[in-house]
Amino acid sequence: MKHRFVVCSLAALLLAACQREADEPLAELSGRVFIFNYRVAAANYVVTLRKTAPFPEGSYAEAEFENPQGGAPLTARQTLFPAMEKIVLESPDLKCVKKDKPYSVKIRLVGDDDKPLQTIETSVTSNMDQTEMMPSKPLVVGPVYTPNPEVFHADGSVDYAKQGNCPA
Repeated sequence: MKHRFVVCSLAALLLAACQREADEPLAELSGRVFIFNYRVAAANYVVTLRKTAPFPEGSYAEAEFENPQGGAPLTARQTLFPAMEKIVLESPDLKCVKKDKPYSVKIRLVGDDDKPLQTIETSVTSNMDQTEMMPSKPLVVGPVYTPNPEVFHADGSVDYAKQGNCPA
């Protein structure tokens, strides 16, 4: 009888140790940055999270990024797997990123039943102005980085036209 009590007590302790506290975060913010790729004339938000607790099976991360052009937020979704140690969320291509302006990002970790597990809100600020440093068209095209004929003309002239239509 004493042996059965010890075994049951150990099993209860192990079960309790495997369960996560309701308020314990699943992940924490580990990085946030704007990536400017002038070769393809694209900019993106990249936000990374570090896992701090096991992800439930079937869960996912969803991010809403403030749209620098205005309008509806841009979204990204990443399926979470138990073996993942890092979550990387990247926005669709951006236009009109302004220097020193904080842009909001809202991240939700969601269970397989679409129930929110955790919300992280942050902002990302660029140290460069996209409209001043990025061409409006990709500098290269194709898989071997062929110079873009819309930028590098046959007569030797170059058109690095800057992006327009950005809010003030």
